[in-house]
Amino acid sequence: MKLDDVQIDGPMATLGEVPAGRKTDGARTCVKPRRLMKGPRMTADVGRMHQFNPEMTDLILEFVRDRLSLEETPVDGLGVRSELHAALDGLMTDEGRPAEEVLGLYVDQIADTILSADSPRFWAFIPAAPTKAALLFDMVVSAASLQGCSWLEAAGAVAAENQALRVMMDAAGLPQSAGGVFVSGGSAGNLSALVVARDTARRKRAAAGIPDGRLRVLVSDQAHSSIKNALNIVAMDAVVIPTATGRLDAEALATVTDEQLDDVVAIVATAGTTNAGIVDDLESVSAFARSRGIWMHVDAAYGGAGLLASSVRHLYAGIENADSIVMDPHKWWFAPFDCAALMYREPRLARAVHTQDASYLDVIHESDDDFNPSDLAYHLTRRARGLALWFSLAVNGLDAYREAVEHSIAMAGFASQVITESDHLELVREPGLSVVLFRRPGWGVAEYNSWAQRLLSEQIAFVAHSSWRGEPVGRLVFLHPNTTEAMVREVLETLR
Repeated sequence: MKLDDVQIDGPMATLGEVPAGRKTDGARTCVKPRRLMKGPRMTADVGRMHQFNPEMTDLILEFVRDRLSLEETPVDGLGVRSELHAALDGLMTDEGRPAEEVLGLYVDQIADTILSADSPRFWAFIPAAPTKAALLFDMVVSAASLQGCSWLEAAGAVAAENQALRVMMDAAGLPQSAGGVFVSGGSAGNLSALVVARDTARRKRAAAGIPDGRLRVLVSDQAHSSIKNALNIVAMDAVVIPTATGRLDAEALATVTDEQLDDVVAIVATAGTTNAGIVDDLESVSAFARSRGIWMHVDAAYGGAGLLASSVRHLYAGIENADSIVMDPHKWWFAPFDCAALMYREPRLARAVHTQDASYLDVIHESDDDFNPSDLAYHLTRRARGLALWFSLAVNGLDAYREAVEHSIAMAGFASQVITESDHLELVREPGLSVVLFRRPGWGVAEYNSWAQRLLSEQIAFVAHSSWRGEPVGRLVFLHPNTTEAMVREVLETLR
């Protein structure tokens, strides 16, 4: 159907208004066509992909209901790659296949081969534990094709996302003038923030008559791998600061020489290192940054939710002075993948860097009153990925989040106690937030891998080894509020 063949009763409406002749059903505004296009008649099947199919809908919703109702999500992750490829072979055809067949293939052949990061027995990497409310509302976002590029296109979605962001910014102590956006993950957030740090510094240096050159950023030896990757992308160099304990603090900062500070425009601190859960001395880092007039970025992708826990809140003193912060709700804020919050003390600086200029985008930039999500990171099109978190925060309340975070920390404390009291294990260091590093004396990578494979094959847990100061070690990460002390004891007993 051509646009010219669609007639709308009444005068053409301005942007944001509902024209006469339209009707709203509470979910979507729709135009009533006066007549169909002329010419060759369309077959009845042309639009079948976009027609409501009640049988397929019931099929999918029943599967979702069953998945959500599981008392304990299994670890899964078992499967033979060759068998998987054989099962998928020939699936794509010109005519398509029945939904029952394809869903059955997923259930029987695909689902079990995917590790369930939301299992209370998933203790490797950084797990995920999305709330039921967040998962359900993520379905709403998908079913309604909700995007969140600009206020013009998605005012309600942007306003709700900003409300969720405000909860996180309040936890960090950022001013009311702060603002942010949800991006796909910590890597995207770190990259976008460092671009703003670089270009803001370039403008200042140009105004001061300083020649443009290769800029540098201070990072600790425990910084996340995405930081170094981002610096490579934005053509800045990392100046790595060695740390004695894994924590970037005043003592470590004192080792930075004047020569190393040449052309340094930012410093990156970490609030919850991925490997060990260490929170840097953010007060020392912020004082260092302010004294030198450089940008302070805090990578709190994993550990940011620790701000909700009174037991560890003191570790974050100084985060309120950050110029930018990244927190991943799909980690410890219990949201679905993929969701990371990128927050700026002065969002106008980000808009000056990331706003994309094109004639067709002029209409979304006519107002300076609000910050469009598309103007605050390197993206343009974006899913309204923050709405699932917004819904869950509103439904469950912040107290439930505080209790869930404290539970994770308590599980790490319990595991470290069991390890300390055992005669066959050693604690490498005191747990950082919800991460525990330990050693089984005499074990190397092969033994840790064999242990992990046995646990997975028996569906007891999913674990993965790591290293600390060059030594292979065992590592447990607790995130799910349904992880129990009995589970922890069961896993550690297998190390005898």
